[in-house]
Amino acid sequence: MGDRVAKDALFEEFAAVGKAIGNPKRLELLDLLAQGPRSVDDLASAADLGVSTCSAHLQTLREAGLVQTRREGRRIYYSLASNDVAGLWDHLRQVAQRHRPHTELARQTYLGPEDTAAVDTTELLRRLETGDTVILDVRPEPEYAGGHLPGAIHIPLEQLAERLKELPHDKEIVAYCRGRYCVLAHDAVRLLNANGLTARRAADGVLEWRVAGIPVQPGAA
Repeated sequence: MGDRVAKDALFEEFAAVGKAIGNPKRLELLDLLAQGPRSVDDLASAADLGVSTCSAHLQTLREAGLVQTRREGRRIYYSLASNDVAGLWDHLRQVAQRHRPHTELARQTYLGPEDTAAVDTTELLRRLETGDTVILDVRPEPEYAGGHLPGAIHIPLEQLAERLKELPHDKEIVAYCRGRYCVLAHDAVRLLNANGLTARRAADGVLEWRVAGIPVQPGAA
């Protein structure tokens, strides 16, 4: 029979991970890091945090073993410790969606009306191979550089309205972003359709592809 002190110590280790992710801003940071490595300054800006506050949250995640760091000159870059951390975040979202009734209401409020059609991942990858569809990445530049689908065109959402002429009118466009709970692709498709282009959004995004083992390639546009 196992020792009670040893058992308590084991469960303390499990609880340390739960405690680290028990904060909405730290979950947002994990969501951003699932897109690829980011500097502290980039993460602070993306999560609407002060740099010192962001650093403190990242340190908590690091102490729990969920993120790791590397230094380039004077800048420190954070990344997820491994893909199973992305899987933990993805599974947490699924559990909340299934068992917390207000999750769906919050999702609908954030993403907006169900007015955009989706393309599942299997179909998206088939279209990527055939080249008969324009695959559009609408995430910010640091996220595209962290990893994107091969051959994807990159136009950040905030630039899309000014760069519509760069997109063809004779092909369907499939826009993608961070994942199922990211509003960027929804807004991109709404904008494209309103301007006469044929567009749908990817049902999944970089987070789900990472969990599924679908490769993305790093590099800036």
